[in-house]
Amino acid sequence: MNAPAWSAWQPLAQWTPSPAVLAETIDGGQAFRWSRAEAGIYTGQWLDNVVELRWRDGVVSWRSPPAQHARAAQSLPRYLGGDTDWTQLTDALPWRSDAHLARCLAAFPGLRLLRQPFGETLLGFLCSATKQIPQIKHMLALLAERHGAPISPTCGSEGARRRHSLPTWAALACVPEAELRHCALGFRARYISETARFLAAHPTWLDETEAAPYALAKTRLISLPGVGEKVADCVLLFGAGKLEAFPVDTWILKALARRYGLDGWTPAQLAQFGRAHFGPHAGLAQQYLFSWERQYGRTISGAA
Repeated sequence: MNAPAWSAWQPLAQWTPSPAVLAETIDGGQAFRWSRAEAGIYTGQWLDNVVELRWRDGVVSWRSPPAQHARAAQSLPRYLGGDTDWTQLTDALPWRSDAHLARCLAAFPGLRLLRQPFGETLLGFLCSATKQIPQIKHMLALLAERHGAPISPTCGSEGARRRHSLPTWAALACVPEAELRHCALGFRARYISETARFLAAHPTWLDETEAAPYALAKTRLISLPGVGEKVADCVLLFGAGKLEAFPVDTWILKALARRYGLDGWTPAQLAQFGRAHFGPHAGLAQQYLFSWERQYGRTISGAA
């Protein structure tokens, strides 16, 4: 008899989000390696982990290929931010004096920030310039398929398939830029190629940057090809857990102009406002603003 392709479903501990909040957390722009099947099952990857999540009757459950189960059981809680008290951090945000923030929190109760592998987060957001989520996912899928290491075949909501992890930065350093362009990267191929060669020559650089204080870590990231203020803040927020980071993208530009009257402000000015107004956990507030604006901002205009 063949071994089962997946372990049995197990409930997640200490997190009971709604289907909408689950979707927004894992597949709303923080990470780009999740896909949703028609049955409402999400399949995600990080490093050499493959995990499925589903929502049933108020409970989120997970499973993985049996050979990876023990490893996934250790890494999944941290990946999903399970080592952080999000209720306490959310309550510490200035929602009592900020009516718009209060309605954002009410719309997405239990929203979390993921804690992804730092190097993979950098690769994902280097692919993000001027691209939407499906396009970023496509680029990363091509990079994994063509240059990543194979993972054991899995079966499940998407059928039998062989998966690949994302290529390491060391592996990418050995791939010619012209070959990277075949992964739909466009001008981003040069940034990724140059960054990979730099990281290959400085093998401890990523670990040192992840461990550095926010301001220093951001300065270091911005020194890399193709990394600007927004990308650096995204990498630090979703890959290093630095909640001071306040990424300013198109949705945050709209949110702060429409809801806070900050029309015409530069991204740098808005990031400064975000850190000052929302406090030391500004990045968590940013994710609530981002999620609300994407879901509801098209139909509601004007300040709170």
